[in-house]
Amino acid sequence: MAVKILIVTGDAAESLEVLYPYQRLREEGYEVHIAAPQVKKLRFVVHDFEEGFDTYTEKPGYTWPADLAFVDVVTEDYAALVVPGGRAPEYLRNDPEVRRILAAFAEADKPIAQICHGPLITAAAGGLTGRRVTAYPALELDMEAAGAEFEDAETVVDGTLVSARAWPDHSSWMREFLTVLRSKAPVV
Repeated sequence: MAVKILIVTGDAAESLEVLYPYQRLREEGYEVHIAAPQVKKLRFVVHDFEEGFDTYTEKPGYTWPADLAFVDVVTEDYAALVVPGGRAPEYLRNDPEVRRILAAFAEADKPIAQICHGPLITAAAGGLTGRRVTAYPALELDMEAAGAEFEDAETVVDGTLVSARAWPDHSSWMREFLTVLRSKAPVV
């Protein structure tokens, strides 16, 4: 029986932050499911950094089907959780079902990988209190307001919580997450 990993996301998620962990975890032999507010084709975006801009730019990205709706997620079926960034977390954090999912993983001390704006969801579920994290640097005050100690670092590991700033940190983020994941839920 395959070890299952869940990705929670929605429209306007950063393409690379969904698809890189999706492919990387499958490459390792994990079964990966994408959950969203509803089962549909999701529309991701691409964020980039342009000289002279004060923040990132956003363009249409890839589309990808959601496997299941948040309401249908049975958290006990999954060994770990990935929370991508992009704009999706800004509205997903208001969804009581995604907060239920995040809280269940945090309470069970299952591995959670979060990146960029993804920690906004973890914060809304009460999962950052007393934790060390990183996130997109503009979220430093949000992370501190959620009770976390913010570090502007490529990747921060705090127990089973592995966070990164944004897609340029993917290799470090997934390397550290896979170390945690293999210790808790190895592929047989």
